[in-house]
Amino acid sequence: ALAQELREKLPNILGKHPLRHLWAYKYDERYTGINVHADEAAVNLNFWVTREDANLNKESGGLVVYTKKPPSDWTFDMYNQFAEGGAARELLEESGWENVTIPYRENRLVMFDSALFHKTDSFQFKQGFLNRRINLTLLFGTMDLGGVGQDKVCPVP
Repeated sequence: ALAQELREKLPNILGKHPLRHLWAYKYDERYTGINVHADEAAVNLNFWVTREDANLNKESGGLVVYTKKPPSDWTFDMYNQFAEGGAARELLEESGWENVTIPYRENRLVMFDSALFHKTDSFQFKQGFLNRRINLTLLFGTMDLGGVGQDKVCPVP
């Protein structure tokens, strides 16, 4: 129902793309989040739902979206292995790690081209079960490794 409502409200962005994957993470205060990767989808939507006062650093805790995509001939394994000396790391180093960093805000939606490399920003949330950082991710459509552009990152306040 959520995916269908989003598709109806955002027809020019999601209308033609079926929901491919949906998941949620609930991080405790000791976890570091998800490392640099790209997702096999056209559009990535991230919702953050933890209360604003649980975030101890208002300038972080969100998402870092890099302005680079993997080349069109890369496989899933190639663009999701971010080891020292790996091709994905080299690609981002060459770009000077250019990115758009979106700080955490309660009830925020971040929408971007899912092929862009991205990772969870560093975060510091209060201790306790009710203060854990919750991220809901929805992936729509099929990955397009065509053009690159940071203009495809849309934080929605």
